[in-house]
Amino acid sequence: MDFNQQVIAEFRANAGRVGGPFEGGRLILLTTTGARTGTRHTNPVGYLPDGDRIVVIASAGGSPRNPDWFHNLVADPVVQVEDGVFTYEAKATVLEGDERDRLWARAVESDPGWAEYQAKASRQIPVIALTQIAGGPPNASSWGAALKLVHDAFRRELATIRREVASSEPIVGAQLKVNCLTACQGLRFHHTSEDNGTFPMLRERFPELIPTLDRLAEEHERIAEVLARLQRTVERGDAVTLRADVDRLIDELEAHLAYEEEQLIPFLDA
Repeated sequence: MDFNQQVIAEFRANAGRVGGPFEGGRLILLTTTGARTGTRHTNPVGYLPDGDRIVVIASAGGSPRNPDWFHNLVADPVVQVEDGVFTYEAKATVLEGDERDRLWARAVESDPGWAEYQAKASRQIPVIALTQIAGGPPNASSWGAALKLVHDAFRRELATIRREVASSEPIVGAQLKVNCLTACQGLRFHHTSEDNGTFPMLRERFPELIPTLDRLAEEHERIAEVLARLQRTVERGDAVTLRADVDRLIDELEAHLAYEEEQLIPFLDA
């Protein structure tokens, strides 16, 4: 419990970034409601991207017993998820049958440690999907801080994907494909939201920003082309080309994000 509390405190203090055994990994804080007590309990849990949802695994390090948080979400499947940028309510679904086996196989392919946990446990390790049902704005004190928070989350995820791609040659595994496609989907959604919401608002309120916003919109189109190319590479399963495409995306995106932060944050915070 002391270790968990240290991880939770570090996670919240650093917008989802932690050191130690979780450093560089994908981590959320999962809050469940105690099945017997009704008390809220928060645990740091690793996760796998899966499109519009995320997947967590109740491994408990290969313990013969399911973790307490699993029993809690079975009793009450409405949980709270903190990902370092957003805090939102989600519905937990314990996967079964072919769907459970498919997600488990993807997890094991991406990290053989899951198979080691299963070998130690005298139970079938549960796989759970978490689907957002309600949420709010980013956990930030201002709109400028929110923009930086979202950008940093993309930076971390793409850095993680870059490491995964580098270690995957010559084969692109199923989970790595999902990781790449989920990141692409998230970037498209973010840029579309800016094009249709944030940028028109800033054009109307700050006419002097129009040249900057025009440049950013053009960069969105160029990044969309890079994303489309990366998606085609993922579908082919070409790890060598994928590494080059991820590097190109990170280079293009980092220049874009840095310029956007420099130009827009003062106006957003105004």
